Amino acid sequence: MKISKKAITLNVGLVLMGSAVFAQSLTDAKKAIDAEQYQKASSMLKSLVSSKASDGENYYNLGLVYLKTGYIDSARAVFTKGLTADPKNASNLIGLGEADLLSNNPTSAKTNFDKAIELGKKDYQTYLQIGRAYLAQDKPSDEVSKPDFTNAIANITKADELDTKDKDAGVFLALGDAYALQRKNSEALGPYFRVNDVDPTNRRAKTQIGKMYKESRAFPEGEKELLDVIAADPNYGPAYRELGELYLQWSNFGTDKEKAAKGIENYKKYMDLTDKSLESQLRYAQFLFYAKDFKTLEQVASAIQAPANDPKNAIVSRMKGWAAYENKNYPVALTSMTEFFAKEKDTTRILGNDYLYLGKAQLQAGQDSLALNNIIKATKVDSANAEALSEAAAALYKAKKYAKSADVYELAAKYNPNGKGSLYNYLYIGINRFLESYYLKKENKPMNIEGLVRADTALGTLSKASPDFALSYFYRARINDYIDQTKNASATKGLMIPYYEKYVTLVKPEEQASAKSNLIESYRLLGAWYADKDKAKAIDYLNKCLALDPADSYATAKLKELQAPAAAKGKGK
Repeated sequence: MKISKKAITLNVGLVLMGSAVFAQSLTDAKKAIDAEQYQKASSMLKSLVSSKASDGENYYNLGLVYLKTGYIDSARAVFTKGLTADPKNASNLIGLGEADLLSNNPTSAKTNFDKAIELGKKDYQTYLQIGRAYLAQDKPSDEVSKPDFTNAIANITKADELDTKDKDAGVFLALGDAYALQRKNSEALGPYFRVNDVDPTNRRAKTQIGKMYKESRAFPEGEKELLDVIAADPNYGPAYRELGELYLQWSNFGTDKEKAAKGIENYKKYMDLTDKSLESQLRYAQFLFYAKDFKTLEQVASAIQAPANDPKNAIVSRMKGWAAYENKNYPVALTSMTEFFAKEKDTTRILGNDYLYLGKAQLQAGQDSLALNNIIKATKVDSANAEALSEAAAALYKAKKYAKSADVYELAAKYNPNGKGSLYNYLYIGINRFLESYYLKKENKPMNIEGLVRADTALGTLSKASPDFALSYFYRARINDYIDQTKNASATKGLMIPYYEKYVTLVKPEEQASAKSNLIESYRLLGAWYADKDKAKAIDYLNKCLALDPADSYATAKLKELQAPAAAKGKGK
């Protein structure tokens, strides 16, 4: 059968037209992925997989959507189908390799990458996709996986060599990402600028430049870059997210309320422009925590819906627990944090804050022992949490559990020897050990002599660090009085005397009113000690006692006794 030239031309035209429609659809799907509109991209790609079931690129991009949203098993299933449908296409082998990396199986990943190179070693896209796979390990909600920059850059560089005409902006974008993720901003700028040369419509490179400025704390410069992106494309969601995070950092994480509010406003815009994937909702929840908008955080976290078997369910419980505690909703905090630990099976993903908030919630519920164990774990993970030990100790002090409070203040001093509030830890070790001993003595129980000795050492540390802090000497006097009574019961040695004497010299005139009871105690005991050793000193101290409290019966009687012999001698004359 003879086929006319016109018919051939017409058929070719139909084929080309069909290819153009298909290519445009795949391009739109990729744009949706870049804009983090994952549900939209997923819907488009599922349609493409159905209509073009033999084209492996559709499966590959659908699998990437699953990887980006955290569904590794679903992604692996799609890549496997794509490999079956289009076995000569290397992309799905690369997708399987990326899934392996995210599953912490680099050996299997390399096997899949090597197979992909066998199929497409002359195609720069093969190396570009492998390079991107090595970079894709950097995920905001994942504290474990990290990019393999060496292999990433090696493969992207190979892609650049094969793309001899520099026609694909994606190569430069990937190279810029590789450097930016390492905080090598100077090296990243060049490739990002090249992206704009190759594809002026690309929004992500300029967004990344704004992000780099943010990370360098060059906030005005970063703000300008991101506002330029938004002016060029008001619907490009990732620019709003980066602008929101820039304002958050610029606000010093919620300290500047005006900038923090701008940050939240832009992040909400990002959420409205994207499909509110589980990943983006969790990132928004984390954003709200650092912006200190705990009320909104609790609402957002409570509204997040994740499949029951989804590992990210644990993160939802985490955010609920953190927010509930900050909002003083302690029962919900305890329930949510307990749920988090039941759901999170990978202990490497548990943060210091998780132990901290569970411990704090348990403390509010009166579960002291459990609370302390978890707060100690939090401190071991991150020493910055040592302040929570002081908070726990203060709560125990308020509950009049003085021995436990002292124990916890000792731990706080151990883990936070020089940090914020550390000197008060040493003071409260002394105060609690004194009160512990006071009640033990009152109940005729043996004193905790080891605890008293440790308290004396702690107060000594405080005095060395702050020699003019009067109260440390006062409690050191009390502590040494108990040590003296215990160790030298038959003949006390006056261990407390140097500390009482130091204390009374350090109290400033303007502090005497607030320190009145402590001064009375000090002058009375000093007067009693010196009564049979140095009468002049004793009389001086007792007079000072009476000057503060004329009704003090001990000082009145003792002073009368000390002055009586002199008065009798005068009468004899």
